[in-house]
Amino acid sequence: MASSSAALLALLVVVSCAGMAAAVSYTVGDEKGWVTGVDYSGWTSGKSFAVGDTLVFSYVSKVHTVTEVSQGGYTSCSGSNAVASDDSGATTVTLATPGTHYYICNIPGHCASGMKLAVTVTGGGSSTGGSTPSGASAGGTLVPAMGAVVAAAAGALVQVALF
Repeated sequence: MASSSAALLALLVVVSCAGMAAAVSYTVGDEKGWVTGVDYSGWTSGKSFAVGDTLVFSYVSKVHTVTEVSQGGYTSCSGSNAVASDDSGATTVTLATPGTHYYICNIPGHCASGMKLAVTVTGGGSSTGGSTPSGASAGGTLVPAMGAVVAAAAGALVQVALF
């Protein structure tokens, strides 16, 4: 029984690692982060985004937002019908579906100043590196820092190993 539990644990670890290796984490704006004055269209150029990848938005809490919007909201810089929004300062978005996903800063004037991002997501593994608001969205999940999720997953693996 103990050997079958150990084998199951080993299999879970291998499968988990394979999934993590395929996904890429993108830091939006690289070292500048999510701020005004960055060319986010240029930032996406040359990057291939795939389902499972994450976008990490780093910004000053309450000074900016990460707001997922429709194409219309992106074009008009309106977050009035937002899919999801966060202003925590550390937002991770997991890209869960293929298609184009749109993000803006909903602070007045920021989106109009260029603080908006359109990401086209394909169905499978990425090929370039890089580096994830609270609530669910059609295109992915917007969550503050991922530490709690990782800790819960590790706890579940330990529990499986013990039984």
